[in-house]
Amino acid sequence: MFSSEPGSQIFVAIIKDSIVIEEGNPTRYHLKPRTDSCDPTEPYIKVTFGERDKNKPHKSILLVGETGTGKTKLINVMINYMLGVQREDKVWFEITDDQSDRTLVHSQTSSITVYEFYLQESPIHLTIIDTPGYGDTRGIEKDKEIARNLLGLSSDDCLHKLDAVCLVIKADQNRLSDRQTYIFDAVQSLFGEDIAENIVLLLTHSRGVHPKNALTAVEEAKIKCAVNEQNQPVFFQFDNCQGETFLSEYQMAQKQTWDLSLSEITKFFTFIENIKPKTLKMTQGVLQKRKQLETNISNLQLTDQKISQKQKELKQAQEAVGQNMKVAEENQNFEYEVDVTYKEKVDIDRSVASVAMCCTFCEENCHYPGCWRVTDVSWCKVMKNNHCTVCTNKCHYSNHVKEAKIYVTKTKKEKKTNEGLKKKYNHSIKKIKEGVFWVKKLEEDLHNIEKEKVKMVMETFNCVETLDLIALNTDSLIILQHVDFLTEKLMEISEPEKAKTLENIKKRAGEEKNRAVRYMKELYK
Repeated sequence: MFSSEPGSQIFVAIIKDSIVIEEGNPTRYHLKPRTDSCDPTEPYIKVTFGERDKNKPHKSILLVGETGTGKTKLINVMINYMLGVQREDKVWFEITDDQSDRTLVHSQTSSITVYEFYLQESPIHLTIIDTPGYGDTRGIEKDKEIARNLLGLSSDDCLHKLDAVCLVIKADQNRLSDRQTYIFDAVQSLFGEDIAENIVLLLTHSRGVHPKNALTAVEEAKIKCAVNEQNQPVFFQFDNCQGETFLSEYQMAQKQTWDLSLSEITKFFTFIENIKPKTLKMTQGVLQKRKQLETNISNLQLTDQKISQKQKELKQAQEAVGQNMKVAEENQNFEYEVDVTYKEKVDIDRSVASVAMCCTFCEENCHYPGCWRVTDVSWCKVMKNNHCTVCTNKCHYSNHVKEAKIYVTKTKKEKKTNEGLKKKYNHSIKKIKEGVFWVKKLEEDLHNIEKEKVKMVMETFNCVETLDLIALNTDSLIILQHVDFLTEKLMEISEPEKAKTLENIKKRAGEEKNRAVRYMKELYK
């Protein structure tokens, strides 16, 4: 596929435009990208080397792995392979620079870097999507932002499909950490079930022996990936030392390092050359259904708050009727104070989100957090057939606004007074009837809210069932983190069979993932 002849002469121009990192054998050079886009409006940073030739085949891969597993060196291995670098050339090129100010600044925003390699020396073009931010200390909302940004990449001309999703772990690892389980789960949860055969393992820090422990760890963590004829995970091994400068007495070790990585990277490129790429069409459906699930969970929590508040109002009203039976005998005003809820718009906490989409008719937050800053609300993910799929009345998008404000529920003291009884103190019985009427009104409101809650719980359960059908990772931590809450809600509306279905999902996931859920909640609480 690539030239195997030493190519020192063809590197003269590249070396001229590069920066020496370390002299030796090999001499390490840092490539200067042709373009380096840091547009803050984009969901990613783009590093481009070379000029694109639309007549060349184009491959796109996604790299996912915990910090310290060696993703950076893997990217450099791929680039040197595409350039045709041989050990005899005594050169090594690097495109990544984790210590640069540019990367550090960017890591605080999108946490996604897209490397585009349009090399004349290579028969193919390659795009590498690196997601270094998953599972860091900035919280689960940051992880959701990365997921949204990955979906945004699909609109790019070269990124509407993926040839491979590469899960990077160390070859000597005998158990995936809770964080790694969470990271791999978060990525697998983005894709439809058709992507499994494109997921491969890149095992780093390898000595070239069979990685029995790592494969066992992947199996125990129930990581779905491509399998070979023996029904074993497809993997490629690298020792992460190929680009290091060696002293003369260690040249034999350098040769072993080089031969292992060259053999495995050749197999990897053969794999992506022959595998059928997958479009992100199903991925979009998974992400939309996931967003609907998260929105419904949030609205269910708000509904529980409304029910609790309405129950409090009802109790206050009932107590007031009892008190006014005595007041009526004394011909006093039928008047009492209650806590009344109302909606008020407040500024968004910018650390959580920049904008939200709200329904002005239902006075509800239909897409928050996570709403993109686009002008046309009809483009929002929660819109279907120009109507909202989230708000209570499924309103037309024209009833919605996108701004840096959200609705919050507040309470205030309000006096309830029957004006007719003020004029007719001797008609005390009417005062009691008015109180009873108010109690019935509150009971009716409470019934309607509880009825809406039943509908919302069922819709949320249906989201879980749909994801179970279309998502690659049916036991996603995104779902598992809500299982206990949703199970409780199903029991409250007398749906024990559906609650049992969720319990079975939790059992099916196994202890590894349930432990990762606990890790995630502890990390992001």
